[in-house]
Amino acid sequence: MLYKMSKLFFLIVISSVLLAGCSNSKQHSGAVNSNPATKKNFIVVTSFYPVYISTINITRDVPGVEVINMTKSQTGCLHDYQLTPEDLKTLEKANAFVINGADMEAFLEKAIKQQQQLKVIDASKNIALLTDQNGEKNPHVWVSISNAIMQVQNIAGQLSAIDPENAEKYKKNAGEYQKKLETLRDTMQKTLAGTKNREIITFHEAFPYFAKEFGLNIVAVIEREPGSDPSPKELAETIEKVKASRIKALFAEPQYSSKAADTISRETGAKVYILDPVVTGEAKPGAYDDYIRAMEKNSSTLQEALK
Repeated sequence: MLYKMSKLFFLIVISSVLLAGCSNSKQHSGAVNSNPATKKNFIVVTSFYPVYISTINITRDVPGVEVINMTKSQTGCLHDYQLTPEDLKTLEKANAFVINGADMEAFLEKAIKQQQQLKVIDASKNIALLTDQNGEKNPHVWVSISNAIMQVQNIAGQLSAIDPENAEKYKKNAGEYQKKLETLRDTMQKTLAGTKNREIITFHEAFPYFAKEFGLNIVAVIEREPGSDPSPKELAETIEKVKASRIKALFAEPQYSSKAADTISRETGAKVYILDPVVTGEAKPGAYDDYIRAMEKNSSTLQEALK
């Protein structure tokens, strides 16, 4: 009888210890999950794809930093972009908003008006801008690799001022990415240096900075604004210009219809090639080298078209 009572007492003690252990474990887990001192992510929002690529390279492997590209992957240039309610919600949680600048983001004034605490990083600060025949600034600065390097420096510097805790990491990453871009630029300059034919026709005002960097001459631009078809008169004038110049290559962009280019090609015999200004793409972790890959492909395309 005494043995049975001792055994029962032992089982009760053991059960109490185990239950207490489980109870303490749950309380500890709950305390961690609800700890108000848990550090929140530092959220960086980018306006569109080119500055997204630069920003993810600058913030690469920096703990607690999250980069969100505000616009959809197929948006393209932001000439006439209108903010959506979803965009405003995204900007509400931004610790910093990286823009291309150079008047690309026409919606910026509205965004700042609604988000007065928004800290804006201007990637094109102090970059010399080209203007068109009407004196309007050309915002496509990133299509020049040298300008893309300056944008990386601008983003890293301004981001470091907003988030000084990670300043050294930002600057280190920016330096590493800058070296890759410098190698890309130098390689392309050497590759294209032997190209005798330097005259090209494009279908959007995206390439003047690119042409200046690599010594190309843009003879005509078919569509001043992307997606706006040239008038019959403009199309006829371009066809005559291509015939007179004996240009054998037309350069369309993957983001827009090549209908006008195909018409000119049929009338002149000039072949249509694709040059990518790197304005669209998936905002994904593996996008670090998307700009480099696109420019390398552009270099190969030009070699083939202008030989």
